[in-house]
Amino acid sequence: MANDALRQALAGARLTEQELADTCQVDVKTVARWLADEGRRPHPRHRWTASEALGVDEAVLWPDAVRKNVKTGPDREIVAVYPYRSACPKSVWRRLIGDASKELVFAGYTNYFLWLEIPNLRAVLRRKAERGCRVRFLVGDPDSEVTRRREELEAVPLTVGTRIRITLDELGKLADVPGVEARYGDEHIALSVFRFDDEMLVTPHLAHLAGHDSPMFHVQRQQEDGLYDRFAHHVGELWNGGRPVPTLVT
Repeated sequence: MANDALRQALAGARLTEQELADTCQVDVKTVARWLADEGRRPHPRHRWTASEALGVDEAVLWPDAVRKNVKTGPDREIVAVYPYRSACPKSVWRRLIGDASKELVFAGYTNYFLWLEIPNLRAVLRRKAERGCRVRFLVGDPDSEVTRRREELEAVPLTVGTRIRITLDELGKLADVPGVEARYGDEHIALSVFRFDDEMLVTPHLAHLAGHDSPMFHVQRQQEDGLYDRFAHHVGELWNGGRPVPTLVT
C-alpha cells in the first residue's frame, strides 16, 4: 500500500522527490520506495530529517515505525520527542488544536509563542469554545517575584512580563466567550504542559534557557496513571490553586 501521508506531505511542502532525497542524503529511488510502500520504514535519522523538512510529525508519516519503537509500558504513551520545542513541526500544533473537541489547556508560563506560530489562533479558540470545548490558559503573573527572577535569568529584550501581557491582551479579546478561562499560577515556571483532549505536549525548561530552546515530548493517553495522567493531574492541581486574572473570564 502506498504511503499517501508522505505523498500529501510532499505536495503540501511543495517539494519534489529529488529535493527530499537531497535533503535526506539518499538516492531518489529510495524516496520512491518510501512512497510506494507504506510499511517500509526508513532509518530513524532519515525519518527525522524528512519530518523536519516536510513540517509533519514522524508519527503521521510512518505511524508503524513509531508504534514499534514504543511497544510496552509507559513508553507507549510517548509519540515523539524533540530536542527543542522549536523543532516540533507547526503542523503538529495545528492538528492537535484542530482535533480537540472537549478540552484545550495551555499551561505555559507566557504562552506568547502560540500567537505567533498558530495562524488565527484567537479565531480558532473562539470557534472551539462556542462549540463546547473548554479552553483554559494558566499563565504567570507578570508582576510576580517569580517573573522578575526569570527575567533576570533570561536577560532578553522581550521580557517575560511583556510576553505574558501579550497573551493577556489576546485573551482579553475572548473575554466575552463562555468557556474561555484564564488564571495566574507561578508553579509551572519550569514545566509547560499543553493539553489537547487525550494528547499533550510537555516542555521541561532547562536552566536559564527560553522555552523554544528546551526539549519537548508528545504524549498520548494509553493507560491509567501513566505519563499523560500524571501530567494532567499536575496541571489540574495548579489550575485549582490558580489566581483569578482581572478583567478575564475565570
